[in-house]
Amino acid sequence: MYICIIDDNETLRQGMMEILRHEGHKVLTTADADDGLSILEKYPIDLIITDYKMDNMNGLELLKAAKKLSPDTGVIVITAYGTIELAVDAMKAGAWDFITKPFTRESLVLKVDRYNILDIERKKTQLLAGENAMLRDEIDQRLHYGEIVGESQCMRKVYQILEKAAPSDTSILIMGESGTGKELAARAIHRLSRRAKMPFVRINCGALAEGLLESELFGHEKGAFTGAIRQKKGRFELAHKGTLFLDEIGDISPSLQVKLLRVLQEKNFERVGGEETINVDVRVIAATHRNLLEAVKDGRFREDLYYRLFVVPIHLPSLRERTEDIPLLADYFLSTLSKEMGRPALRLTQAASDTLKSYAWPGNIRELANILERATVLTSGTELDRKDLIFMVDGSPGMKVAEMGMDLDGRLAAVEKEMLEEALKTTNGIKARTARLLGIKTSALYYKLDKYNLLDNKDRS
Repeated sequence: MYICIIDDNETLRQGMMEILRHEGHKVLTTADADDGLSILEKYPIDLIITDYKMDNMNGLELLKAAKKLSPDTGVIVITAYGTIELAVDAMKAGAWDFITKPFTRESLVLKVDRYNILDIERKKTQLLAGENAMLRDEIDQRLHYGEIVGESQCMRKVYQILEKAAPSDTSILIMGESGTGKELAARAIHRLSRRAKMPFVRINCGALAEGLLESELFGHEKGAFTGAIRQKKGRFELAHKGTLFLDEIGDISPSLQVKLLRVLQEKNFERVGGEETINVDVRVIAATHRNLLEAVKDGRFREDLYYRLFVVPIHLPSLRERTEDIPLLADYFLSTLSKEMGRPALRLTQAASDTLKSYAWPGNIRELANILERATVLTSGTELDRKDLIFMVDGSPGMKVAEMGMDLDGRLAAVEKEMLEEALKTTNGIKARTARLLGIKTSALYYKLDKYNLLDNKDRS
């Protein structure tokens, strides 16, 4: 947040500047009211903190002049001569708050933080109400991409393809490592398409056995197999006139590949155990973390199906290819998590930000979100520092995947153990509080503590 401090007391002015800069704000200062108004004209000042008693212009006069120049800029008036009447006059003139000297560091930071939170909410309200056209356009553009966050050059290229491909009914294949946001991209395409008001249906092809996947895709008739006690519509039927997202398309069996190809070509199918031909109008978006072209060469994926899907390819970059987006992503996740937990948004220290940007991110954005959620749960302050980021086997920053190895189970176990140890420290070893902190049952906690040999002897007896 941009803050302008106007006070002819140099010691107080410099002190406030150091406090607020330490809190992460951008601070400009001046001893002169006229100079303060000039700063307001030149910079996007969010908040003015001004002394009431100054030589050429008092704080109330400055407040009125500032409101004419920038109605949305908040003003906090500071004075050693605080009276109820003066406070009422300041509030009537548009002051956001009023504070009397002497004041503590904590009271200043608290008032500024409160203003910052309310200012963010006010701006959101203005955006939704259309009171600020420029910011509304920016937000609208972000809403087009759903929850996709990023301003790097490689993501801008992705956005361009999304916008160009979305209006058509062409099949799209989204490629990228696990955790890069392939489903978010698919939802963004649907939202930008002419099918936006119709269903968006997804299915993870890699999570189901072949027989179950066939039934999920095409549906089945009553009695088609043991347990089929009633007719069931498949995902293709449910997505009629809308979009069907086939996640992990590279994992489907050869026999299902044949049936899927037929549906894409002829736009009809029969339910499992049925004879009725069902016609559908569905836009298909597929996604995979595998190299399908290699699978085609190896005979594991049909070439005709590959080219039927590979009409418009979209490659989502890994997080290590777009490290400049990490601070934006972190801010987004921390803001979302803080709202869900009913607490002020946490801020990253520079050390924490540098650590995040130096990490190899084998789990991509999903791993980043997981780390930040863990840190938000376990951190009681207002900042996330490097020590709060638990995600490396030996705790050293910036390790490459090759140095850490690709044993996913081993790495997850190490992270889980560290999280348990940190939670125990936070709760002074009280198991019930530890379980609540981690959001698990006490029985599950004891199982995990025993698994990692973290139980006390008295707990084992």
